[in-house]
Amino acid sequence: MAAVLKFVGLALLAVVIAGLLAALIVPRFLDRVYYRGPESDHFNGERFFNPDGDDTNFAENRNQGSQRPRGGRLGFFWRQMTGSDGRPEWPNRVLVQPTRPAARIAGDRMIATWIGHATVLVQTQGLNILTDPVWSERAGPFGFGPRRVAEPGVRLDDLPRIDLILLSHNHYDHLDLATLRRLWDRDRPMIVTSLGNDAILRARGMEARALDWGGRAAVRPDVEVAVTRNHHWGSRWFTDRNRALWSSFVVRLPGGNLFFAGDTGMGDGRWPAEAAALGPVRLALLPIGAFRFMPGQMASGSHIGPADAALVFDRLGAATAIPIHWGTFRLSYEARDTPPRMLAAALGCLGEGREKRFRSAEIGVGVDVSSIAGDRSAVRPAPDRATLFRCLDTPAVRAMR
Repeated sequence: MAAVLKFVGLALLAVVIAGLLAALIVPRFLDRVYYRGPESDHFNGERFFNPDGDDTNFAENRNQGSQRPRGGRLGFFWRQMTGSDGRPEWPNRVLVQPTRPAARIAGDRMIATWIGHATVLVQTQGLNILTDPVWSERAGPFGFGPRRVAEPGVRLDDLPRIDLILLSHNHYDHLDLATLRRLWDRDRPMIVTSLGNDAILRARGMEARALDWGGRAAVRPDVEVAVTRNHHWGSRWFTDRNRALWSSFVVRLPGGNLFFAGDTGMGDGRWPAEAAALGPVRLALLPIGAFRFMPGQMASGSHIGPADAALVFDRLGAATAIPIHWGTFRLSYEARDTPPRMLAAALGCLGEGREKRFRSAEIGVGVDVSSIAGDRSAVRPAPDRATLFRCLDTPAVRAMR
């Protein structure tokens, strides 16, 4: 019976894959044009692109060479869905005790609550700011996609009134229409995103302020959002790839800026300095997970790993950082606890107490973010990327799956 069920499951999976591939031959029917505008250094008139190179998921292995998994993208997706790549086990569920944040945090005090994946509630200056809100059980279309293993750290009904949502791009684990609809109906928040993503929301009766890289939106006289460059890609279906732009954000605040990286690979590595040029970064929200698509890989073209996240933290000059985009949805090969363990090793290579300023937060537990104080000019500069990777080439790190 088990063999029959397995055969039926694989047959159904083959039908689904065939249907998805069939979409490629009818692009006129399934294509979505989210944005029309003039060409630029990252828009060719039809689709956006990274001006600093490819957005491929399969780029960096441990020694920084280029390597693709067996069978290319289709092979990867087949092994992802069938679990046939020898990946480490993940728990089915992780115990989370949801909390209820304060209604508001006044003045320069800043409280950041990691709700899960790339969703963080940041409270300061009387504002409630939410990044890439996702409360759905699965990250994917039509009820498919990876299932969450960690419940949200704050129940949606316990969330305080939201003033500002930062929406980085249109992947399902970042743009969750069901969650956004509930927040829109309840709070009518200001939603800031990058070009084209507003069309996806508008089709569901929601409004957003969509800006190009370098664009700015005033929240109030002393607070503004700057849409900043990162290195990624976008799609909600096969034929709409890169029809909408991806971005990071800087929220310029009186007590020091908030930086939200969104979802990003390293690219040319210059975008953190571009964000830092907008003012001192008090808090950085940096992804560290979904970086391994084959054994031993340390980063991918569109996802920084823990080592690159440590370098981004340093290049931002951030006073504090919280690692995000790990441990909630299984999106890649690595074990659930590999990203924070590897981050600790990378920060140890950088030295100068950086591991105290960039460490994991517990889901649902508010972090009281320190104010920007002191002269950091004496802090030893971080090594270059090649030196950091050599430092991490140890038996302990190599043993992390």
